[in-house]
Amino acid sequence: MNKLQKKQAGLARRHRRVRGKVSGTAARPRLCVTRSNSNIYVQFVDDVAGKTLYGEGTLGADFKATGKSGANVEGASALGGIVGKKALEKGITEIVFDRGGNLYHGRVKALADGAREAGLKF
Repeated sequence: MNKLQKKQAGLARRHRRVRGKVSGTAARPRLCVTRSNSNIYVQFVDDVAGKTLYGEGTLGADFKATGKSGANVEGASALGGIVGKKALEKGITEIVFDRGGNLYHGRVKALADGAREAGLKF
């Protein structure tokens, strides 16, 4: 097993562990974070119905209008604010945070803080 395969296997193992403890409902959907080196993607998921309620990422038009990069903490914080405002417009006020196997540090933490500042509760 090479270095990349070990890294991917570790991420998948951590993600399975997190998903075993976190589940979203219609009243309190799961905020799922997917992070790559250059972008961040966010989805609000209702696991009971098996549906995605809303999704956004750093490649979307709303984020591109800010002029920030998705590869740094400032961009992640801006995306959190955008996502928080859109969720409130759709009637989502409380969520369950799913860090997706990533450490709650850096861009993932900044995204969560931006969503909290926008008014989401978790």
